[in-house]
Amino acid sequence: MGKFSRDKGKRAERDFVNLCKKCGFEKVHRTAQFCGKTGEAGDVEGLANIHVECKHVERLNLREAMEQSERDATANGGNDIPLVAHKKNGKPWLVTLSAEDFLYIYGRSDLAE
Repeated sequence: MGKFSRDKGKRAERDFVNLCKKCGFEKVHRTAQFCGKTGEAGDVEGLANIHVECKHVERLNLREAMEQSERDATANGGNDIPLVAHKKNGKPWLVTLSAEDFLYIYGRSDLAE
């Protein structure tokens, strides 16, 4: 991976962290800032029980990105919910997770009936 791609990835991670903080999640931070790149940690930490992979690309293979997040979320016996935060240039962030995980999270929120 070239320097431009690495830098773009870092910017995307910082941008997603800033979005999380703006929404009240103050403990969110880039993983690489605190513990380096381990290959199993998510790109962003601080959302309890969530494994975040950040992608800033124009053409995302979403299934491949989810498989990476799923694989890394369960590495070393982990049990985090895999999630892909992704965006295109000039577009807002989107978040992808399995329907089962979405319904689990939604069912635990104060929004569920």
